[in-house]
Amino acid sequence: MPQVSLTELVAAAQAGELVSFPTDTVPALAARPDAGDRIYAAKQRPADKPLILMGASLGDLRPYIAGGAAEWAEWVAIADRHWPGALTLVLPADDCLPPAINPQNTGTVGIRVPAHPLALHLLAHTGPLATTSANRSGEPPLETMAAIEASFPQALTLTPSATADIYRMLDQPMPAADQPQGSGQPSTVAQWQNHGWKILRPGPITLSTAEHP
Repeated sequence: MPQVSLTELVAAAQAGELVSFPTDTVPALAARPDAGDRIYAAKQRPADKPLILMGASLGDLRPYIAGGAAEWAEWVAIADRHWPGALTLVLPADDCLPPAINPQNTGTVGIRVPAHPLALHLLAHTGPLATTSANRSGEPPLETMAAIEASFPQALTLTPSATADIYRMLDQPMPAADQPQGSGQPSTVAQWQNHGWKILRPGPITLSTAEHP
């Protein structure tokens, strides 16, 4: 796996190349939204499993979502309550959403803002990215950057010095490459349906199916 500077990683992600970085749950394999097919190919991922669109803020993700003012009020309230955090919201997708995010075109998109300082820093520079856990389809998520380097040599990661510089700038402790980078537990996934939430995957965040502002 090529290790590069922050500037090089941002440029590579924006050019559509595969990158990997830690999150608060499990490390992500990521690409520009319209280059999601590279993630499917690398993971050997079935097309019926959509990717998650990850961003540094709800505002960054908003262009990819379709909804009226009343729905947005509900979604903003949930985001304010639980983001950044281990909650993926599945919402109606705008027509601008690249098909590579959701090849089966279900009309929805999963979005998340991770509670991880390095991930947020990267996403603020790259813009929203199509993401999924870094593992072969059907296998457990890889939890360390060292394991990802061995399994996905085509994906770019930050050099140790670039990573250390970011953690130092953010005044955050830096985990070792051979240590778990997050909780190891995938995010809770909740889909907006009939003016409420349907839990598609239980996870770290407990969300009432009828939670409202």
